[in-house]
Amino acid sequence: MDDVSPAPKASVSFTARGIARGGQRLLPLSVFVFPFGVAYGVAAIETGLTADQALIMSLIVFAGAAQFAVLDLWQSPLPFVSMALVMFAVNARHFILGAAISPYVNPLPARHWFWSLVLLTDLNFADTYKSVNEGRRDLGQLFGGGLALWAVWALATAVGVFAGALLGELERYGVDVVMAGAFAALSVGMIPNLRAAVPVAVACVVAVITLPVLPTGWNIIAAALAGGAAGLVFPAQPKQVP
Repeated sequence: MDDVSPAPKASVSFTARGIARGGQRLLPLSVFVFPFGVAYGVAAIETGLTADQALIMSLIVFAGAAQFAVLDLWQSPLPFVSMALVMFAVNARHFILGAAISPYVNPLPARHWFWSLVLLTDLNFADTYKSVNEGRRDLGQLFGGGLALWAVWALATAVGVFAGALLGELERYGVDVVMAGAFAALSVGMIPNLRAAVPVAVACVVAVITLPVLPTGWNIIAAALAGGAAGLVFPAQPKQVP
């Protein structure tokens, strides 16, 4: 991949080395995504999707929580409007992720930022955002991390579709706890001081409190809005970009 022109505030690039770095950094974490992909594959078949439909959904949609949510609405005829609203609610956090990473992604050529954002997830966002703020601004890392997660998610779906019944109850392996721990570790590493932790704490509390009372995914939106409001009241001291 060719390097791109410098951005006004920071020089960014998109290189093969960055892609490899992103893949190497997130491939170990993608191991914990695998059981969820298997669970989706099993659930999709049990819901009535064909093997082709389940696999194509993972390849094209690539949104684990949203895919699980849509399965609850899978019926004949398909409620497309309801499905679209659920997908919007569950994935609305990508507005925030995209806005946060936009100063580094926007200077890239369209062919680079498009594929990077198509594969944007919480994990590769957190990993890349931390790196760019530390001065490593090769946005190939965002694409490489997303590519690794996408490949593992698709492979896991295939395993769930064709062999999931042989694995038994996946919860007994405790991977849900490990995945939550991985997200927590990434999040804590991005908080520079206690003042910056206030919006994070507010968002976490709101997300947990509203989970049982709001429709699927809307607790994420409520948490984002509450955290944003807290950030206005308790603004963190921004890091100086070298």
